[in-house]
Amino acid sequence: MIEKVIIMGAAGRDFHNFNVYFRDNSRYKVIAFTATQIPDIEGRLYPRELSGELYPEGIPIYPEERLRELIREHKVDLVAFSYSDVPHIEVMHKASSVMAEGADFILIGATYTMLRSEKPIVAVCAVRTGCGKSQTTRKVCKIMTEMGKKVVAIRHPMPYGDLTKQVVQRFSSYQDFEKNDCTIEEREEYEPLVDQGIVVYAGIDYGQILKAAEKEADVIVWDGGNNDTPFYYPDVHVVVFDPHRAGHELLYYPGETNMVMADIAIINKVDSADPAGVEQVRKNIEKHAPEADIVLAESALLLENPEQIRGKRVLVVEDGPTLTHGEMAYGAGTIAARTFEAAHIVEPGSYAVGTIKETYENYPHVSSVLPAMGYGKKQIQDLEQTINNADCDLVLFATPIDLPKLVSINKPTLRVRYEYKDHSGPLLKDALARRLKF
Repeated sequence: MIEKVIIMGAAGRDFHNFNVYFRDNSRYKVIAFTATQIPDIEGRLYPRELSGELYPEGIPIYPEERLRELIREHKVDLVAFSYSDVPHIEVMHKASSVMAEGADFILIGATYTMLRSEKPIVAVCAVRTGCGKSQTTRKVCKIMTEMGKKVVAIRHPMPYGDLTKQVVQRFSSYQDFEKNDCTIEEREEYEPLVDQGIVVYAGIDYGQILKAAEKEADVIVWDGGNNDTPFYYPDVHVVVFDPHRAGHELLYYPGETNMVMADIAIINKVDSADPAGVEQVRKNIEKHAPEADIVLAESALLLENPEQIRGKRVLVVEDGPTLTHGEMAYGAGTIAARTFEAAHIVEPGSYAVGTIKETYENYPHVSSVLPAMGYGKKQIQDLEQTINNADCDLVLFATPIDLPKLVSINKPTLRVRYEYKDHSGPLLKDALARRLKF
């Protein structure tokens, strides 16, 4: 008997799970995807070009709010939960809702959808969004390069545009960002690696992506998204922890899974976190991943002319997903404003317009900073107008990309960057060398 399936997702893990687990499996018929977390990704179609022979018309994508209705309408047998950085209790709320309609609810095993590579894989993942994966990925790529290896990074998917044009994407220049019509969120992840001389792959079909990357890599670095588990079997699984949110490593799906699977556990931000939080995270790692090597790290602030901050009224612009999915109230920009004695951090909510105003309504814990949301052209325009509306002396932006290159800002700006820095021994490079045995 064929089982009718709905896949709950956010334009990433859901597509991968379909491609690997469901696409060519005649036991199942996927009725629909549901979408959440990311603005404006519902109402699309997973195209027939990617769906396989069993789905000649493609697969519709609906808002998650319609899930129970869709279960009833189509007499769905099974719902597969397929997105990340969700509190455990929220996962079970969703499971309860699904089961109340008579459908089964599953979480697909972490290793079941991991593809194997003929090249060594170093996976960089985390227990929450905003732990510091990006700078850790850059550090891992630098270490591998210094070992004499040709490194290629494969990024967790962010297919927010035309899916038929995003099957396999390769980025090695800024022209590639323009050619692929990248959002701010995509550029934030790709641009710093390209600046470092690293080729980045992303897209939708991670089997095809892997084959392309293997042709030009000695080592592949999996650059994870949110707190999702890797799409490839890692030879070394690096997992980043945030002691500012001590205990979250036990409370979020699938971040706890990453913790349990960790080969190298990096406790990041120890330079700015409460020592008690660092110790709590350490104890949780020692209990739940006793074989993992524990490395302490800092998110070191990098900025030119920090004296510009002193005495100024500043608008702080932070990485969007860190504030929204990651539930952080502030990030590196706020730390820089406090460290270098800004007179006042301007609250941007009253200046927000359009989709940025909606972001504040959806994420009320974000009040003192401006999330750099840019999932589409309209949202980028709203972000630009919000910044230009603000009554401030200086815009302090702590996004991974040079934001003024993408938006026109009518007041002085200063960029804050952050890089991985070993805090003390053991060093990350030594832990990697021991695990990889190069």
